[in-house]
Amino acid sequence: MSKPSLSLVLLIALYCVLSIAAIWRAIDIASLDLFSLGVVPVLIGILIRAPWSAIVLKIYVILQTLGLSALGVTAILAYQITPEDVKVVVSGNDIPMLPLILVIIALVIFQFSVAFSAKTKAYLTK
Repeated sequence: MSKPSLSLVLLIALYCVLSIAAIWRAIDIASLDLFSLGVVPVLIGILIRAPWSAIVLKIYVILQTLGLSALGVTAILAYQITPEDVKVVVSGNDIPMLPLILVIIALVIFQFSVAFSAKTKAYLTK
C-alpha cells in the first residue's frame, strides 16, 4: 500500500496540530510531559513509515485513554462535592462540558479506529 488511507491522513493532520500545540506549551511553561509531547515521536514514526510506529501509536492512544479516563473520574468526583466549581476555562472563556466531552470521546474513538485498522497496519509495514 503506497498511499495512506483518508483516516490516516486525518490523523496525521490532527497529530501535526497537536505537535505544534505541545511544543508551544512546552516552551511556554518550560516543562516537558509525556501526555502532550508523546505525539511527536508517533507523528515522526508515521511520517517515515517506521516499523515501530504502529506499536507506538497504539500505546499512545491507550495512554491517552487512561489519562482522559482519570481526568473524567476526577471531574465526576469533584462534581459530586462542589458542582459549581467544575468547569473548563480557557483564556477566560467557559467551555460547555457536554460538547467538550463528546468531542474528546469522538477523538479517542477515531484514534482507536485508525490505530487498530488493517489499512494502517498495511501502510506502516510497507
